[in-house]
Amino acid sequence: MNDDQVLNFFATLAAANPEPVTELEFSSVFELLAAVLLSAQATDAGVNKATRRLFAVADTPQRMLALGVEGLEPYIRTIGLYRTKARNLVSTCQLLVERHGGQVPRSLEALQALPGVGRKTANVVLNVAFGEPTFAVDTHVFRVANRTGLAPGRTPAEVEAGLERRVPEPYRQHAHHWLILHGRYVCLARRPQCERCSVARFCDHARAAGVAK
Repeated sequence: MNDDQVLNFFATLAAANPEPVTELEFSSVFELLAAVLLSAQATDAGVNKATRRLFAVADTPQRMLALGVEGLEPYIRTIGLYRTKARNLVSTCQLLVERHGGQVPRSLEALQALPGVGRKTANVVLNVAFGEPTFAVDTHVFRVANRTGLAPGRTPAEVEAGLERRVPEPYRQHAHHWLILHGRYVCLARRPQCERCSVARFCDHARAAGVAK
């Protein structure tokens, strides 16, 4: 994918969905952090189903701490790895209260210091909550970046670095959301839906397969 194709790729996605948003449900920065932490290896729909009940009783770090691990687990039992996630979320809440006055920090380093919060989760919070043009590389972003030729890389870190270099300035704020949604609904893992893809003509994979429009 050359630079002109990259520009047209994002221009097309932006025209179809000018203001993409996360599909996770939240009403505060803390709820967003908790939802993203819980979403690892889980669907957004599954997380939303659990957090609707959870956030009704524990919507702050202090209230989550009051629940404790044993009190939290029943709310998130339907989410994969829920025991580990419960321990991490409660430990994260403890640090938020002790080190950050109960507020979610705004730096990548401070976020990554929280239990269960990796670089991807931190980048989502920085982008969605604080409006920073970060690139959260999940499985969808990783697949789309490699398959299309946008930002090939062997690791999420390599893909993130590639996106930093290649995404044009006007599209940096929403780029990772467009890529996530495209991977979730069009550029599927097992069989990409190239025949109905609006950006197939800019994609290395679709052009090589002879299916670009």
